Formats: sequence, C-alpha cells, structure tokens
Amino acid sequence: MKSDTRYIFSRGELFQKDFSIAFRREDGNFYLPIKDTRELYCFNEVTLSTKLLQLFAKAGIVVHFFGYYENYIGTFYPKENLLSGRLIVAQALAYKQNRLSIARSIVKGIAKNVYFVLYHYYRHGKNDLKEFLDWLHKDALRLADTVTDIKRLLQIEGEIWARFYRTFRVILPEGFAMNRRVKRPPDNPINALISFGNTMLYTKTITEIYHTHLNQTISFLHEPAERRFSLSLDLSEIFKPILVYRTIFDCVNNRKITVEKHFDKKLNYALLNEAGRKLFIEAFDERLHQTFEHSTLKRRISYKQAIRLDGYKLIKYILEGKDFIPFSMEDKR
Repeated sequence: MKSDTRYIFSRGELFQKDFSIAFRREDGNFYLPIKDTRELYCFNEVTLSTKLLQLFAKAGIVVHFFGYYENYIGTFYPKENLLSGRLIVAQALAYKQNRLSIARSIVKGIAKNVYFVLYHYYRHGKNDLKEFLDWLHKDALRLADTVTDIKRLLQIEGEIWARFYRTFRVILPEGFAMNRRVKRPPDNPINALISFGNTMLYTKTITEIYHTHLNQTISFLHEPAERRFSLSLDLSEIFKPILVYRTIFDCVNNRKITVEKHFDKKLNYALLNEAGRKLFIEAFDERLHQTFEHSTLKRRISYKQAIRLDGYKLIKYILEGKDFIPFSMEDKR
C-alpha cells in the first residue's frame, strides 16, 4: 500500500512550490505532492514559514517534529474541520459519568492483545510464558472487570506492562536485555526502541483521531492534561502490543536491527542512529499498512484504519451507548 506519510531525516528548508511541498537540502530540492501527503515527520532541523503552515492547515496535513535525540517536540495540528459541539459536550459527560467503564475496556484490550502476541511464542516452545499467559487470561481480565476506582485500574495496567517486560528475557537475545523500563532518557537499546516505537504510534494515533470528531484532550484511562493529546495516549495503548512490540521483536530477532550497527556508540547505545531509525520506521510503516479481514465489516482494512475505527467505536459509545470494545487481534475487530 502506498503511504501518505512522508519522513524527513536531513536538515533543510520546507517551502511551497506550485502544487507541491518542496524540501531544500545541500544536495538539491525534493518535492512532495500536497494531494498525496497527509502526515509529515521531521527528524532534524527544518525551517519553514507561516505561509507553508497555512498551506498545511488548508490541506489538513499534520506535522510531527522531533529533536536531535529522538525526543518528540510536538505536533502542528491544523485547525479542526470536524467540529461537533454535541460530541464535545457528550465526551465530557462520558468522562464524568462513565470514565471507569471506558478505561476498563481499554485495559482489557491491552491484556487481550498482549496475550495474543505472547501466545505466538508460547506455541513455538517458549514454555516459560505460560504462567503470565494464564494470569492475563484469567486474573487480569477478572480484576479489570471488578475494580471500582480508576487508581486501582491503573495499577492493574501497570502490572500488565511490568510482567510483559519481564518476558523479554525469553523472547529477545541477550544484547537486548531489559532490567527495567526507563523512558526519559532511555538507558539501553531495548528502552530506546520502545520509546521511539511508542512515540511513533502516539503520533500516528494523533493523526487518526484528527480525522474524527473526537476531542483529543478528553481522555479516560490517562488523566486529561495540558500540553498533550491524552486521548491519543489512551487509544495507542491498545495497539502497542501488535504494532510497536511485534515490530521490535521482528527487527531484533531477525537481526534487521543490531546493537552494533544501529545505535549511537557515543551515547552508550541508548539511542538509535539514523540508519536504525530508518529501518525501524520502514518496518513499523509496513506493519501499520498490513491488511486483514475485519470480522464485522467483512472487508480488508489496515491496522492504521483500525486505529481510527476505535475512535468511531468510542463515538458510538458516547452518543449511542453502544458497547465500546477496543480492537482485538484475536477477534479481528
């Protein structure tokens, strides 16, 4: 599938040229057709004008900016053209009245998709995973169903991820050992991959929610907060096991990405170098655009489309009271 996402890794200048986005760098100009671009990632120092931002806004192009050390700086988010006062009011009421119910569905979705990813390795001889798989299938789902406050639910979510990270010693080679999850900044290759992958998924989710009527700042599992799109954090959690971690496991276990070749030695291998970023993005993008037969729609869709569909499911819950059941890899819906 042809991607409508463009990635810029070099320093340079972005400007408009006729009906294209032009990028000027040391070795010449490159052109990106506006009509075929919906999302732009800038991984280096890029200059641009307000005139170009006006063009991005008119075309509905979302632009994500990253610093030199892969840190996510922020997103240029065009003026929303899918505004619905009725939905914003209803979304705020849902947070007040039904937050726990929606958050519970998200945590159960995380557990189910983690189970699906790990069961593949269990079937192929990783018997050490059985105890965690049994806990996920029985205890985690039961606990999520019975909690009565959001704080306890967040503790269950945290335990799912903590136990999941401990399985990496069974799945990944020794060079990608993980003692604990360290985010800011990552302290080793596996933490660097996780942080970069999670940020890629978070920004992809921002773009998908932009194309719905949902308000990005009213979330349910994460606390609504200033200076971030917390609803994108909510919905991206569901897809982390199947998009971020399957990509990591594939890249590492098949030696597409290695510690020696794809991490910055000067920073103690705790940061992907440019070659590593490009390889990971290529693998992540390929997985994002893979298609499957959706069990309810009875047609093939991509995982990228599935993210937006979860947004539509949330809208149906908020406005119509229809059960919010996040995407499940096992059920394919």
